[in-house]
Amino acid sequence: MPRFFVRQERVNGRAISIIGEDAHHIARSLRMAVGDEITVCDMQGNEYTCRISAFDEDREVRAEILEVRHSQNEPKIFIRLFQALPKGDKLDTIIQKAVECGVSEIIPFQSERCVVKIKNDAEDRKTERRQRISAEAAKQCGRSVIPEVRASVGFEEAIAMAVESELCLFCYEGDGTLPLGSILRKYDQLPESVSIVIGSEGGFSQNEVAKAVDKGVTLAGLGKRILRTETASGFVLACLVCASEL
Repeated sequence: MPRFFVRQERVNGRAISIIGEDAHHIARSLRMAVGDEITVCDMQGNEYTCRISAFDEDREVRAEILEVRHSQNEPKIFIRLFQALPKGDKLDTIIQKAVECGVSEIIPFQSERCVVKIKNDAEDRKTERRQRISAEAAKQCGRSVIPEVRASVGFEEAIAMAVESELCLFCYEGDGTLPLGSILRKYDQLPESVSIVIGSEGGFSQNEVAKAVDKGVTLAGLGKRILRTETASGFVLACLVCASEL
């Protein structure tokens, strides 16, 4: 059943109003008709089975709510991914797969060894595009919430945000790390909020590692093999979901 997202204010009693690109998609691309059923999520963890009741051309679709249920598809913990800016279109894939694996929020950042640099004049456009990728992935994999992709920040700001979580996993292949498995096994139940910090293709400098440790991160090793930056986040997210849900 096609899945769409609306803000809570679009839910009015037993009716839901869908506007914008989704309304156009329902009317023009999917060619749905009055009487067809859709799933609508309100970004608050609720899912609505709805029957289309009316079209205002392709500007608005109105639907009758048939059933309301709380989604069981969201992860039990709030996971924030801090991803150093990779080259090319790798971030698109990272966002897509992270959403599928259960990420709650994604914050790109620039580190010393990033080839890609933040360009303030293009940041709004890039963030909007990345948010669309998150939304499409959320629809595809059955999420009830669209994870937010935030504007890119610098390294120090990223670490300051990351350590606000109860557990901050700074993924690193150098000395001083603890294996991710041993870190997770310390918990009978994982903390409600976890941050994951992933470096770019060149990893982190010793200076950055020292700064992160000083702020209170946990240096996490991801095994005996070196993972590409576009692989690491999915690997850690899979481990967290396995530990918390499976």
